[in-house]
Amino acid sequence: MRELLYIEIPTPDIATVRRWLQEEWTPEIGEKVITPEGLRLRATTAKTPQQLEELSAFVWSVQRTTYLKVFRWAEKPVLGEKQILQSLTAGLRSQFPNHYPELPEIDLSQQSIFAALAPYYPLTVKHFQKMPKGEYDLKRVYWWEQRWREGIRNPQQPKQVVFSRQKQGRRGAKENEDHSSPTYDLIYVGGALGVIHAAVMAARGYRVLLLERLPFGRMNREWNISRAELQSLIDLSLLTPTECESIIAREYKDGFNKFFDGNNPPHLKAPVLHTPTVLNVALDSEKLLQLCGEKLRAAGGEIWDETEFIQADIYKSHALVKVKHLSTNTDCEVSGRLVVDAMGSASPIAIQLNGDHAFDSVCPTVGAVIASGFDPGVWDSQYGDVLNSHGDISRGRQLIWELFPGAGSEITIYLFHYHQVNPQNPGSLLEMYEDFFTILPEYRRCDLEQLVWKKPTFGYIPGHFSVGSSDRTIAFDRLISIGDAASLQSPLVFTGFGSLVRNLGRLTVLLDTALKHDLLSVQDLNQIRAYQSNVSVTWLFSKGMMVPTGSFLPPARINAMLNTFFGLLADEPPVVADNFIKDRFDWLTFNRLALKAARKNPALLPWIWNLAGFRDILRWLGNYIYFGFYALFSAMLATWFPGFLDRIQPQLEHRYPRLWLKLLALSYALTIGMGRQHNICQLSAQNSDSRIQHSDSRIQHPEF
Repeated sequence: MRELLYIEIPTPDIATVRRWLQEEWTPEIGEKVITPEGLRLRATTAKTPQQLEELSAFVWSVQRTTYLKVFRWAEKPVLGEKQILQSLTAGLRSQFPNHYPELPEIDLSQQSIFAALAPYYPLTVKHFQKMPKGEYDLKRVYWWEQRWREGIRNPQQPKQVVFSRQKQGRRGAKENEDHSSPTYDLIYVGGALGVIHAAVMAARGYRVLLLERLPFGRMNREWNISRAELQSLIDLSLLTPTECESIIAREYKDGFNKFFDGNNPPHLKAPVLHTPTVLNVALDSEKLLQLCGEKLRAAGGEIWDETEFIQADIYKSHALVKVKHLSTNTDCEVSGRLVVDAMGSASPIAIQLNGDHAFDSVCPTVGAVIASGFDPGVWDSQYGDVLNSHGDISRGRQLIWELFPGAGSEITIYLFHYHQVNPQNPGSLLEMYEDFFTILPEYRRCDLEQLVWKKPTFGYIPGHFSVGSSDRTIAFDRLISIGDAASLQSPLVFTGFGSLVRNLGRLTVLLDTALKHDLLSVQDLNQIRAYQSNVSVTWLFSKGMMVPTGSFLPPARINAMLNTFFGLLADEPPVVADNFIKDRFDWLTFNRLALKAARKNPALLPWIWNLAGFRDILRWLGNYIYFGFYALFSAMLATWFPGFLDRIQPQLEHRYPRLWLKLLALSYALTIGMGRQHNICQLSAQNSDSRIQHSDSRIQHPEF
C-alpha cells in the first residue's frame, strides 16, 4: 500500500464532499465501488482479468475541514494513475474552492448582536451568551474585525487622524495661543500596554494623561511572561517585588511545544520541546492594569476612560488631541508635548503613518478564560502549552493552540494562525471563534456544555517584516507609537506584551532623553524604537507559517517546517530555545541552527522560497547582511561602548543632546539588538538625576 495523494478541501461540509466523490466525479479509467467514507477505483492492467489493481480514496473531517487521501493497493503504478489523480484534484479544486467569508452587515438598532450574528456564527453566539458580559464583548469582537477590515482594504486612502498645523497663519496661531504651554508632557492613547509605560513615565516626574476608549482595566487578552522578563518592571521601579508577586496568578513548571506530525515523514517528526522558562508566569492582567493605574494617579497622572481618540493636530510647540467622551457624547480638546499611540493593531494612527505598509502579517487570535468544567486529568495545572497544533492546514490556515493555567482552576486557551495581510482575505475573528467552539473538544477533551466561561480573549496581533532600522514609520512630529501599534512583537510567539516589557527600559531611557532636551521631531523620535537586527531575520519563519491567499499547500507542509526547526531546538541545551524564543539569540547561533535545519530537511529551502517568493527572499537577504554587519560591529564595540557612554555623558549630553540620543540608541542596537545585555539601570539612574520636576498641584478633568 502506498499513499499517492493527500489534500485539504476547505469546507466543513464533509457530506457534500463525499456525495460529490461518490456520485458526481467520473474518472476516465476504472470502475467505482462505493465505500462508507469514499470509494475504491478498480483498474485492470494485467493480461488476465483476474489480476486486479485498485486505488482507494476516502475523506474525513477534523478542525471544521475536510481532508482526502488516495492509496494504491499495488506495488507498481496503476495504468492511468497520474491522470486519475490530476482529474480528482482538479475536480475538487473547482467544486470546493477557497472561500473567504465577508463580515455580515448588521443593524443593532433593530436587534441584538446575538440575534444579528446567530445565522452566521451559531456556536459563537451560543457560548458568548453564557459569558458574564458576553453581549458587550461580542460587540467588541465585531467592532474590531470591522475596523481591521476597513483599515486593510483602504490602505491607500486611510482616514487622516494626524494633521500638521506647524504652518498655521496668524489666525490659527491666535486660536491656539492658549495651548502654547501644554497641559501635559505625555498623552497616551490606549490603556492596555499604554498604562504600563505611562506609569513609568509619570513616576519620573512627567505630567501624564491616559486616554482609554473602554472602561479602564477591561482586557480582552491575558498576559504570560517569565520571571526574568518581569524583573524589568522592578528594575524600573514600577513595581516592588511584593507587588510583582501579587499579580502572578500561576507559575507552572514547564511549557510544551509540539506540532502535529502524523502525516510527516519519519525524519521530520519531532519530540516535545520543553521550555520551562517561556511564558510560564500567568499574570492577573486586570490587577496589573489597576495597579499601574493607581501608580499613575499617585504620581499625578490622569486616566480618562470611555474616551475615544478623534484626531491629533500637531503644532510647533505642542500637540492638540481631540477626543469624545462616549457616555456623554461630548467633544473635548487637550494639549500635550508628546502623543504616544498605544492603540494596538487597529490604530488609525499607525495605518495613516504607514499606508499600505502598515503591517505585513497578523495573527488573528481568539480564545477564552475558562473558570472550570474540565474533567480531572484533562490537564495538569503545573504545565502549559506554549505552541501546539493538533492537525494540518485547515481552510488555508495552520491553526495553533496555546494553553496557560491561571489562578485556581482557571485555564486560558488561545487559537491563532499566522496570516498574510490581504484585502481579499483580511483574517476573521468571528470565523476563528466558530472554529474555536467547534474544535476545542478535539484539542482538549471537554464537554462545552459543562465549561464555565469567565471572559473571551481576542485580538489582531500585527507583524512587520523589517528590512532595516528605519523602514517602518513609528513617529510623527510630537507623536510616537509603541507596542502593537509599532508592530513590536516576537516573530515566533507574537507576544506584544512580552516584547514591550523586554524593551521597556530601552524605550523609557530614550524617551526620557528626548523629552528632557525637547528632541520631539520625527527624525529624533524615529530613533526611539525597539528594532533588533537579530529579530528582523526571523520574520522569514513567520512567513513560512502562512498559506498565501488563494493557494493550496500540501496539508502537512507547515507542520513539517515547524517540526524541523523545533526538533532542532529540542536537541539543543535549554538556554538556546529560551534565548531564541525571547529574541536574545546571536549571529553565530542563528547561522548554526539554520545550517542544521538545511541539512536535516533539504526541502526546507525550496518550501520557503515557494511561500515567500523572490521579492521577499531578496528583502530577507538584505536583513541577513544587515544582521551580519551589526554582529561585526557589536563584537568590536558592545563590550566597551556602553561604559564609554557612561563616562562621557555629563559633557556630551549637555552640549550635544541630539548626538547623545543617537549614540544612546546605537548603544542599545549593538547590545540588546544583538542578544546581549545592556546596563539599563545605570543609565536610568543617571537620567533620573535631571528629571523634570513639577508642583504637587493636580490637573483637573475638564467638564464634558
